[in-house]
Amino acid sequence: MLKSLVLALTVACVSGFQSLALSALKSTSLSSSMPPRKWNEMVDPSSRSAACPWLPRPIALDGTMIGDAGFDPLYLSSIPKNFAGFIQPPQWEATEGIDTLYWMREAELKHGRITMLAWFGWLAADGAFGFPLRFPADVYQSVPSSYAAHDLMVSNGSLGFMLGAIGFIEVVLGAALVEVSKGESEREPGDFQLDPLNFLKGKSEEEVNRMKLRELKNGRLAMLAFAGVVTQCQIGHTTFPYIS
Repeated sequence: MLKSLVLALTVACVSGFQSLALSALKSTSLSSSMPPRKWNEMVDPSSRSAACPWLPRPIALDGTMIGDAGFDPLYLSSIPKNFAGFIQPPQWEATEGIDTLYWMREAELKHGRITMLAWFGWLAADGAFGFPLRFPADVYQSVPSSYAAHDLMVSNGSLGFMLGAIGFIEVVLGAALVEVSKGESEREPGDFQLDPLNFLKGKSEEEVNRMKLRELKNGRLAMLAFAGVVTQCQIGHTTFPYIS
């Protein structure tokens, strides 16, 4: 009886190992017939992200761009895409295009600059610097808070004018990106040659790069700060310092 039990267990174990071996063989054959994973083109498996060391480094973030800390946990910068179509329909003319990293740095700088102005304006209008900084007309002076300003300005038409003005500016500034997409300009992302106070005049490359890094960091902080202010106002804290 015991010998029969041992024999039965031995046969069962051998059969189990054979099934596993066949399954592994089938899996290997299936994997070899599948196309290469896109993931392998999006990361550098030999190095880690400086900002997220538990993740492989995004292939496009090699540290050469100012402010590049390797932070891209969603690997958006590694997705190959031609963004020229967002500013000029491809049917108009063939262009070299705008790659993902260039477009994202352009967007980061633009959003950072806008939110630096927006955060300052939001607080200034609410009297954070000692007195409310607003246009003198009663329609602006009577607004209870920056948070309430949006709906009130929409209703009296002021925001419609602002939307049109900003739209015009966006179209004009888009011309610089058209030149980049056509290969007619080697312009760096976000560079509009705007330096009326000559902060960069006579500066060395190292000093210029330091100023650019400061702008990036302040812009990133402003995006978080503005989101925080709006969130606090949304939950009911509409007066400076937006905590009570």
